Amino acid sequence: MEHLINANVRDIQISGIRQIANKVAEYPGALSLTIGQPDFPTPAHIVKAAQRALDAGRTVYTPNAGLPELRDAAADFIDRKYGLSYSGKDEVIITNGASEALDIALRTLLTEGDEVILQGPIYPGYEPLIRLSGGVPVHVDTRDTGFKMTAGLISAHLTPRTKIVVLGYPSNPTGRVLTRDELQEIAAVLADKDIFVISDEIYSELIYEGEHHSIASMAGMRDKTVVINGLSKSHSMTGWRIGFTLAPAAITKHMVKVHQYNVTCASSVSQYAALEALTNGFDDALPMKEAYRERRDYVYDRLTAMGLPLEKPEGAFYLFVSIEKYGLPSMDFALRLLDEAGVAVVPGSAFSEYGEGYIRISYAYSREALEQALDRLEGFVRKLEAGQEG
Repeated sequence: MEHLINANVRDIQISGIRQIANKVAEYPGALSLTIGQPDFPTPAHIVKAAQRALDAGRTVYTPNAGLPELRDAAADFIDRKYGLSYSGKDEVIITNGASEALDIALRTLLTEGDEVILQGPIYPGYEPLIRLSGGVPVHVDTRDTGFKMTAGLISAHLTPRTKIVVLGYPSNPTGRVLTRDELQEIAAVLADKDIFVISDEIYSELIYEGEHHSIASMAGMRDKTVVINGLSKSHSMTGWRIGFTLAPAAITKHMVKVHQYNVTCASSVSQYAALEALTNGFDDALPMKEAYRERRDYVYDRLTAMGLPLEKPEGAFYLFVSIEKYGLPSMDFALRLLDEAGVAVVPGSAFSEYGEGYIRISYAYSREALEQALDRLEGFVRKLEAGQEG
């Protein structure tokens, strides 16, 4: 009966991130630098808020779009942090993580055959959602622009079928960030066109140089932009599954219909925890960010000393490292590294064809784990180099 399954679903593959992460269990003693999972516990005051919600029996359905007070808190948080003004009443939806937020945005905006421009390399979660919505992903090669989407690259890929441009910055997998000037240049290209922007800003609280800017704040862009954010990375709440969309009411009123028939509402207990995070945890990300900054600098310096080329990331907690000189496909490199040195990294091929020749390393791990993993990685690449010389 499998031949009767929706071809769009049948053709989807498990992401390269999970393929490697799942193999780690087969290697006792292996060190994994694969998943973007903060290694900090959810702040205690947030956990206590969830416990209070449980004790009070707040375990029933909430309004589809989320608790009104939580939607207001999300709007206020984003306004205070980034100067983006949205109404909690009709411009915010609380979702089951940023992943569901992306899903409902794409399903609301896309019709069959619409094209979606994506930077490449890019997080592998976008393309399947685009295809499930009948859209056509158009990957843009950003390797020559330091992994940054530019106004020129967008212009070169626009067609009459272009419906959406996706901007995911700070970037997974490269950690690159778009500056205000770069966003203004992109806005100048798109402001007068009937093209939507989905701006995935889930790593907005983890920027180490400069400040976070949203394309929604640029002239002419608010009415056509859906901003995606959430608490997984900023407040170490990955398992709580709380994200949110911020978009004009004319878009939000349609997205909430998709959200309603998809999940009804986000977890009530998680919503009360999120309310605590957004109201009393305004700066919860700061100590985590400082720890990530130190880890980034350490890992970057170690990789540079090994002779591995990479761009220094300004945000998120990933480094995208070139392994091209070893002449191995990135999946082969990753599998050999795991098998021979007991270190798991993600092959760049997981992030579109433009990620081939790279590996992604997550530094959302303890300093001790990073030191041990990098020692093993160094031994592995030295062995490869010795083999090339021989």
